[in-house]
Amino acid sequence: MFKLDVLVKLKKDVLDPQGKAIELAAKNINIKNIYSVKQNKYFEIIVEKVPNKKKAEEIVEKLSKNLLANEVIEDYQVIGSKKI
Repeated sequence: MFKLDVLVKLKKDVLDPQGKAIELAAKNINIKNIYSVKQNKYFEIIVEKVPNKKKAEEIVEKLSKNLLANEVIEDYQVIGSKKI
């Protein structure tokens, strides 16, 4: 089995309303010095019954591209993988 970590984030020029709401809320509760907040999605995925790490990564790439990220507005990256 392999555990892979995937990070999905909005593309650079896409407005992040949740991040902006957090920035405003921070100011409202007197938390200063916050310049910017970006919302990201983090996934931990366990892949089983594959012969090697490369195959596990291929499966997670397909999952990320087709289900986890909307490639019009989001980028994704496999940020970690290890045998468990």
